[in-house]
This record gives sequence, structure tokens and C-alpha cells, in this order.
Amino acid sequence: MFEHLMTPAQRAHRDELRAFVKSVPRDLILAMDRDEVQFPKEFLQEAGRLNLLGPRYPVALGGRGLKWVDSCMAMEEVGVLGYIFACVFGVGAELVCDAIVSLGTDDQKERFVRPLLAGRRFAAECLTEPRGGSDFFGAASKATKCDGGWVLNGAKRFIVGGSEADFFLVYARTNPDVPPHKGMTCFLVERGPGVTSNYLYGLMGCRGGGTARVMFHDVFVPDANVLGGVDRAVDVFYPMMIPERLGTAAMTIGAARPAVELATRYTSKRKAFGQPIKDFQGVGFQVADAVTLLDASRSLVFTTACAVDAGDDPNRVRRFVSETKKFVTSSCQQAARNAMQVMGGIGYTNVYPVERIVRDLSLASIWTGTNEIMALIVQTEWYKEYARHAAAVRDPEPDAEHAFDQDEKVYE
Repeated sequence: MFEHLMTPAQRAHRDELRAFVKSVPRDLILAMDRDEVQFPKEFLQEAGRLNLLGPRYPVALGGRGLKWVDSCMAMEEVGVLGYIFACVFGVGAELVCDAIVSLGTDDQKERFVRPLLAGRRFAAECLTEPRGGSDFFGAASKATKCDGGWVLNGAKRFIVGGSEADFFLVYARTNPDVPPHKGMTCFLVERGPGVTSNYLYGLMGCRGGGTARVMFHDVFVPDANVLGGVDRAVDVFYPMMIPERLGTAAMTIGAARPAVELATRYTSKRKAFGQPIKDFQGVGFQVADAVTLLDASRSLVFTTACAVDAGDDPNRVRRFVSETKKFVTSSCQQAARNAMQVMGGIGYTNVYPVERIVRDLSLASIWTGTNEIMALIVQTEWYKEYARHAAAVRDPEPDAEHAFDQDEKVYE
């Protein structure tokens, strides 16, 4: 986050995070990228021990009672380690926690949130299915009522943290006789009989995050583990899109930042034609563009976080979050590509981590809702917002010389 916008307490929190990030051994980063480490348990355990997980949540549950601005700052700093570190840092302690803190019972908060924020348990969100991702309400997983609970059957895939999670936030159809948005339920499913997970994907990047296929075969889920009410999954899903997408945007900045910093260092040292290559506009301008993209991204994340913290109109917040996720992920991908370009051939090798950063960031515009879905949401919410507020502001249409030439204004 921008230094001039941070309070002394926020700077102290940032410095804690930076110290933690510096302490992570390079061997872990390399082993994860080689798929030798499938999930960084010790990383999350240490973050929990240091009280760094879930800073937005109540102190009574193990959080710090902070705001969205603080959370975004934290996600950016953790992202510096690598995109996958921020993914696993956020999936449990931001996404799953957010749903339980917002809609869970006191019992659920004690059983699930407290140990998760302490780094003693791990969680995964099970949303995507083999037949679809963006089509959330087309989910085929189903749960059937039985004495004292439900019997869950279904399969989820591309589940970050799924290989090692102790419990899962799972969406399933519970009433086939009504439209899907009125007949789905969210469950907190603990690993046990009938739950299997396979770490099986050959991912292009973001390796080592426990991304798995998770299957549920006749899994008993007690009534006490229903989250937000039966057939009320919609009440969980839509609010969850804020931490999913805003958190994704913030951490993408952190993951792209090292590439731009490495390119800055390299182009300051590397010489061609007798001078540092940063002095050639074809190089220096690309670095300048990358820095501008990161700063613009950071500004949008900060503004959106402030809107969420202020309790702004939910429809406007939905638009802000969607356009933030779309703009930031695309901008950071471009910034990382600029960094690789100015470093030339060496940037395409594993002598520098820029190639890994570029690979990892390819995920940013796909997961937690593709950027095409983000554009659809922005379009929908903006047109509705314009219709609501157009009458309150000056109409610019008459401010043209021939504004009243109606013969030229043909719409059909």
C-alpha cells in the first residue's frame, strides 16, 4: 500500500509481514515450483503463530480486528513470495473465514475459525466442478436429508489447498424442485470417511498449493455444519465474491512487484553500446509503464477497499470489486511481461525468477471468476447504476452545437 496513506499502526503491521516474508527459505519456493512440496503447511503454521492470518477478523477469534485496507496491504506483501503463497494464505484465512465469521453460528466460529487463524487447521473452498466453474448455479453436487444431517455426493476440482485441508466449504444442491439459486446449501465438511482428494494437476505455474480434485461419496454432514441456512447458499456465495476478488487483486500486485524490481535492477547494471540499457527509451519506457500499471492497480485496490470498509452501496461495491479484479490482474500480467521483455533472453530462463512470476500470474485473470465474467458484472451494474442516478447530474447531451437536430438522432 502507499506509504503516505498508511498509519503508524499499518506501517508496523506491514513491517511484521515483510519480516515474515524475508524469513521464508528459498528452498521452499523452489521445491514448491518443482512440485516436490505439495502444500506449505509450515508456512501457514508460522503465519498463524505470528498472528498474521485473517487480520480483519475479531480479536476474540484470533484476528486483529482490522479493516479491508489492512487486509489488502497484507495480501500484497505476502504475494511478494510468489502468487501461490498468497493463494494459500488467503483461501482459508480470508475466503472460508469470511463466510463463517459473517454467517456462521458461535459454535462454528469456535470450531473452525479459531484453529484456522491459529494455523492449526487448514481449509479449502470447494466451488468449481468438472462440468463448470463460472456457472456456479449449475453445480451437480447434491446433498440429501437424513436423520441429524445430510448425505453429500459430488466432485470438485481445481481446489487450492484441497490436498491437505482439514475441512471444506462446499456448495451442493439440496432442493431439486426449485431454481438452483433457491435450492443450494453451503456446508462445512470435515475430512473423514467418504472424502478423498488427489493432487494430480500438472499446473503451468502456482505449483505447491495443494491444488486438488476433491470427491465426496456418501459423506455424512451434521445439521450443525450447515452454513447460512438450508437452501440459502446464495447468501454465502455473493458476499464471498468480495474477499475472493478483492483479495486476488491485492495479492497480484505483490506477485508482480518483484518482477518489476528485478527488471529495474538488471537494466541499471546491464550495458549495451557503452551505456546502461535503462537509458534507452525502448527499455526505460517499458519499466515506466510497468511501474505506472502497478501504482494504478494499487490505487484502485485502495479505493475499493475503502468503499467496502465504508459500507457503500452493495451494487456499486460489486462493480468496484469486479473492475478492480479485472484491471489489476491484467495490468500486473502486463507489468511482469514488460519486465521479462526488457531483460531479454536471460529473463526467459530460470537464472532469474521472472519467468516463474510470469507463469504464476497467468492464473490471476482466470481464477475467482474470469476477467470476462468481471466485465459482464461491471457492464450490468454500471448500466443499472447509470439509470438510477442519471437524473441527479447534469445532462451533457444538449451541450453540442446541433444537439436539437432530431433528424440526426436515429436509434432504430
